[in-house]
Amino acid sequence: LPEARLFSLKGEDMSTQELYTKGARVWLPDAAAVWKAAEIVKGFDGKTLEVEDEDKQRVVLTIDAPEKLPPLRNPEILIGGNDLTSLSYLHEPAVLHNLQVRFCNNNVIYTYCGIVLVAINPYEELPIYGNDTIFAYRGQAMGDLDPHIFAVSEEAYTKMERENMNQSIIVSGESGAGKTVSAKYAMRYFATVGGSSTETHIEKKVLASNPIMEAIGNAKTTRNDNSSRFGKYIEIDFNSRFNIIGANMRTYLLEKSRVVFQASEERNYHIFYQLCASADLDELQDLQLGDQTTFHYTNQGDSPHIAGVDDAHSFQTTRNAFTLLGFTENQQQMIFRILAAILHLGNVEVVQGGERGDDTECCMVQPQNPHLVTMCALLGIDKEQISVWLCNRRIESMREVITKPMTADQATFARDALAKHIYARLFDWIVSRINKALSFKDKVNRFIGVLDIYGFETFETNSFEQFCI
Repeated sequence: LPEARLFSLKGEDMSTQELYTKGARVWLPDAAAVWKAAEIVKGFDGKTLEVEDEDKQRVVLTIDAPEKLPPLRNPEILIGGNDLTSLSYLHEPAVLHNLQVRFCNNNVIYTYCGIVLVAINPYEELPIYGNDTIFAYRGQAMGDLDPHIFAVSEEAYTKMERENMNQSIIVSGESGAGKTVSAKYAMRYFATVGGSSTETHIEKKVLASNPIMEAIGNAKTTRNDNSSRFGKYIEIDFNSRFNIIGANMRTYLLEKSRVVFQASEERNYHIFYQLCASADLDELQDLQLGDQTTFHYTNQGDSPHIAGVDDAHSFQTTRNAFTLLGFTENQQQMIFRILAAILHLGNVEVVQGGERGDDTECCMVQPQNPHLVTMCALLGIDKEQISVWLCNRRIESMREVITKPMTADQATFARDALAKHIYARLFDWIVSRINKALSFKDKVNRFIGVLDIYGFETFETNSFEQFCI
């Protein structure tokens, strides 16, 4: 056995020396470009390897273990292929280089890696998602045509038809990679090929849920102007003829902290800015809204606008989606009243010192504070009571009830916690109403699930949200 092991190692060494000979091409780590190409000028002798990079700089690498050898480059004939598994060497630099060639040189954003579709966000609209493209992929096996989100969708739909089994598509990646848009295109594919004129246009309602969820669950971040700040799983339900008959949505990990705080160059949820941009509408006059820069919950990021986005127009799109999904005019007005109340709550000032002004252990909110008065009017609550309980907390023991005053910092924290709680409950209620609108009485035969998960994030300072992701 020891001799056999030694022979195996010798064979492996010979193979390594044959691969790393003069003229062979390798990848070298680079601080600026991540990886840069190089060519071997003196073959591997078991200890060192001499290479010359693209800048004609020669470097002698000391190799103390076989795994320390630089990754080999693929033959040029394989570069730019539409399936990464066809590469001779499948490692990080090979994957990145192939994707770079396809994206920068060939102007294509999709590449296969077996049954996985790799997508690069072009940050612009491409004319490759029309109905003509959908019907071109209908009935085609995955791999027959160029890589596309519609090919993955067709594969899921076909497997559901032929094998009569539920399917799921998982859309994963870092923040700003285009996951939400990819999920929307997959849903559009199912709505097109699975729609039926005999149904109640449920496929249109499924698509109508997108602008609502983006308004209340998406926000501008430093990486993405339309970043999903929650996870979403949608089950699209089909009958025995494989027509869409309904859908069901589950949400995860809504970023509640964004309601009360935004980092520099970021925004709160889109719906707040849509409301402020539409404040001059007659039906919104009672909300007492104005420019978004006047509200604490929308001005902290100092970035109230998104290039190319008209918040007032987006608000009309959101309202149309609400109407299509069966939200009555009264329900919509109540939603807007609650959202406006949250903005006014953020402007309620907590004064340190209490009524006397010299007690550092207590604080107060003026009952006549204009934002407090407006918030209470919108929510239908008593301003005297809320002004007291924003600054005090109630402690119940076995024998007595104690009212303990809070400091200004504690009261501000409690105010923000109340705003986050109200928004989260409203968010959940809207999702439940959407699910009710998308439900169907008949028995569901099969479903296709689309999981649009949170984008991976790593910042210099990470919060609890990044930990959860």
